[in-house]
Amino acid sequence: MPDDAASASSRLSVTRREALAAIGGAALAAPTGTGATAVAGDRPAPVLVRVYPGAVPLQARLRYGPDALRGDWPRPFGEALAAVESAFEQVLAYARERSRLEDLEVRVERGPAIRFPPSTTPLSADAVVPSLEGLLDRFRDRLRKRDAITDRSCHLLLRWSPLNYRVGYGGTVSPHALTGGPDGGGDAQSVANVGATEVWDSPAVTRNIAIHETLHTFLSSGVVADIGDAVCDHELGEAVRTAPDTVRVSPMATAYAGPDRIGGGTRFHGTGCYDHDRFYRHGGTDGVEHWTYTTELSEATLEGVTRYLERRFEG
Repeated sequence: MPDDAASASSRLSVTRREALAAIGGAALAAPTGTGATAVAGDRPAPVLVRVYPGAVPLQARLRYGPDALRGDWPRPFGEALAAVESAFEQVLAYARERSRLEDLEVRVERGPAIRFPPSTTPLSADAVVPSLEGLLDRFRDRLRKRDAITDRSCHLLLRWSPLNYRVGYGGTVSPHALTGGPDGGGDAQSVANVGATEVWDSPAVTRNIAIHETLHTFLSSGVVADIGDAVCDHELGEAVRTAPDTVRVSPMATAYAGPDRIGGGTRFHGTGCYDHDRFYRHGGTDGVEHWTYTTELSEATLEGVTRYLERRFEG
C-alpha cells in the first residue's frame, strides 16, 4: 500500500476508534429493536450456536495421530469449536463491561455429526464438486429432518474439502445468512472449510475462519453501516503491524488483509467485499513477509456483534 494510502487508513481508523469510544460505554443512541430489558424470571430464550463435524477421510485423519482415527472431533474440528466459543466469550465480556446484554445467554454447543447420503445424480457437477449454495441446501435439509431449527440458532458445518474451489474457505448464503432472520425469525447456516485451511494454510487460519464464518451470521448490513464508515463486515476486522515485516490479522479480516493474489496472507484471497482503507485498522501490505493470526476480535467486531444481538434478541 502506498504511503498516502496507509496514512488515509490511519486517519480512518482513528475516526472509527473515536466513534466506538463514544458509543461503547452506554446504551446506543438509536433504538436497538425492542429497547426492552428482560426482567428476572422473564429472560429471553438463549441464542444457540451449534457446530457440526462433517466427514473426514481416513488419510486426512492420519495427519493428526492415532487419536484422530476415532470419533467425530479430530484436532482441527475441536480447535475450531473452541475458537467459536472464545469469540462469544469475548463478545459477552465486552457487552457486560458496558452493562449490555446482561440477560441474554449465548450457548455454543457441539452438534451431532453431519453425513450426507450419496447424490442421486452422480453425473452432476454438484455431486462431484458441490457449490456453496448446494452444500448449504443439503445441510439445511439435514437440520430440518432432525427438527433442529429453532429460529434463534446459527448452525456451523465444519467441512473437509481442501480441493473444492466452489466452497472456498466457506461462507453463508441468503436467505439463511443471518441468525434470527431479517424479520426476527429463522436460523442461519454457515460452512467453514477446515480441510482447506488445514491443507493450504495453518491451524491459526482454521481457528480464525471458523470464527469468521460464524460471525457473518451476526453482522447484518444495517449494523455494519452503523460502525464508523464501514460498508462491508470484513472491514470490521483489523490487520495490525507488530513489526516492520509482520502483520497480525483478526478473524473478520482473515483472507482479506493481504494483497489480492495467491499467497497474499492466506494462500487464497477471499472473494467478498473489502477495501483495506476502510478496515477498522489496517497497517498496509508493503514489505510484509510474515502474516500471523489472532482469535482476538477487534473492537469494531465486538461492537457490531453486540448491537446485532441487542437488536434481534434482547427482550
